[in-house]
This record gives sequence, structure tokens and C-alpha cells, in this order.
Amino acid sequence: MNAIELARAIPKAELHIHIEGSLEPELIFELARRNGVALSYPGVDALRAAYAFTDLQSFLDIYYAGASVLLNEQDFHDMAWAYFQRARADNVIHAELFFDPQTHTDRGVDIGAVIRGLSSACERAQAELGISSALILCFLRHLSEDAAFATLEAALPYREHFIGVGLDSSEMGHPPEKFERVFARCRELGLHVVAHAGEEGPPEYMWQAIDRLKVERIDHGVASVQDPLLMAELAHTRLPLTVCPLSNLKLCVVSDLKDHPLKKMLDAGLCVTINSDDPAYFGGYMNENWVQTVQALQLSNEDVVAIARNSFEASFVSPERRAQCLAELRRVAST
Repeated sequence: MNAIELARAIPKAELHIHIEGSLEPELIFELARRNGVALSYPGVDALRAAYAFTDLQSFLDIYYAGASVLLNEQDFHDMAWAYFQRARADNVIHAELFFDPQTHTDRGVDIGAVIRGLSSACERAQAELGISSALILCFLRHLSEDAAFATLEAALPYREHFIGVGLDSSEMGHPPEKFERVFARCRELGLHVVAHAGEEGPPEYMWQAIDRLKVERIDHGVASVQDPLLMAELAHTRLPLTVCPLSNLKLCVVSDLKDHPLKKMLDAGLCVTINSDDPAYFGGYMNENWVQTVQALQLSNEDVVAIARNSFEASFVSPERRAQCLAELRRVAST
């Protein structure tokens, strides 16, 4: 197989997927009809035409509007199940899903409905598709740390359904250190901790995520190439970076995929992975991200295998499950 064929066929883990960002326009309108929600767009085509983003905030405005149709446990199940079906077609065999409870609870939606609906879809994906998965609760960084604490407390009755916490939403002006105390509490509770940093924000935000939040992964992290000391640190520690190439292109973090720093990061020894971020809005699920990145950066078969291996090594799976995934990776890579 050439590198593009291998990228399509290879088993992979997705570690940076906002499940609300997988909500396709067709499902948005279906749920709007089901729940009696009025939308600002006359139809699917008009909504999709609005996906011309100039930066992170212009995307978030539409993202939150789309999420307004999610009201009931079944809605969250249906959204996640639609994602898992697409993930299976792209040979994703493990996925760790971000979800934003504050996007929903601030509209009066019960946090239990959010978590139960997503969790039931995860169980179904394991049973029917053979995809292992986990949920990571994300705090919205444009809100206060007190709001994050309140969300954490509200979620704790459902602790068995999620494995970690993250930090997302508008990066600029909301440094990771703003959430230092709530992340310390999450670590005390035994939760995994990750955070978005170095997407639109500076390398300093990545340092804060490492030193102040003590994260186990950084989501995005492309700003690392601006700081040689940070690059050296990340190469030494192998702290994983969940990179999202088409997202970076769509949100104008890079102007051309050929200029994306992923290859430079990989060659420098960083533990980079490829992910879809918000695929319904950014023009592609996993394989589209992989194929376009392979083409643009002229990645080799060895690069493809290394990135897929990184995804399993960076995942929060059991040693047994990791061994299974890596064995499947070796099998496909050797054919």
C-alpha cells in the first residue's frame, strides 16, 4: 500500500473529537423538528453555507447555535451514534469523546441526560461496532472557574461514565492558569486531565497547561514550533499532542495545509496524533484529515504508522486494550 491507502486502512484512535462538533446539518434539522426548535437558517444548504469561518470565535458562534437542538437523552445518544458509525468506516477502533455540559446545562438541559445519552451510545458502539471509547468532560474556558467547579460537582453523581476533564472554547484571553484549582481537584478525584492550548494561543499557554494544570495531553499544540525550548521539552517527555489539521486550516491557523507544522513536529520527536476536532464543521472526519495531511505534507508509510502508534500510546486505555490495538496496527501495516 502507498501512504494514502495505508492512512485509510490503518486502525487508529481519535483523541480530539468534540461530539457536539460532529452534529451534521441534516441531524440538526431532524432534531429541531423532533424538539420543536426554531432555527435561524431555512434549510440544510443554508446552514452548511454558513461554515465559512475566519477564526475560532466565528466557528463557536455557529457551534453553539447548532447545539441548541440537543434537549433530551435520546438526542445525545443519536448524535454520538452517528459519529461512531462514521468513525468505524474510517477504521477508528478507539475514541475519546469530548463533551461540553455547560453548553447544555446553561440552556436548562439536565446534565444527567447529557451524560447518560452519550454513555449509552458508547456502550452500543462497543457492542455493535467493536469500538472502545470513553468520555472526557470539558470546561468552557470563557466561563469562570467557579462555573467549572459547579459543573464538576453536578457531574460527580455520574462519575463512572467519564474518565477525565478537558478545557476548550475560546482560547485567547483565557489562559490555562485560570483553571488551576479546579484541575487540581480533578486530579485528586483520579480523573485524567487534558487541555486545549497552542491553537490560537501562544506557547506560554502550553507551558501553563503543563506546569500549572499538569496535563497528560495537550489538545492542538501547534504553537509549540514557535518555542525551541518547548519543542525540546515535548520531545523529551513525549507529552502527546492531539493535532487537528483540517480544523487548523478551516480556522485560519494555517493558510495552506502544506504549511502545517505536523511533519516538523513529528520529525522533532514529538508525540503527535491526527484527529478531526469538529468534523461536521471543518470538512472531514478522520480519514479525510489523514489523507489530506499525507498528501499535503508528503508523509511516508513510516510516518503514517508512527502517528497511528502515537494515537494508541497517547490514549487512556488499559494496557490490555493498548496491546490489542497495537497488534492490529502491526497486522495492517505489514500487509
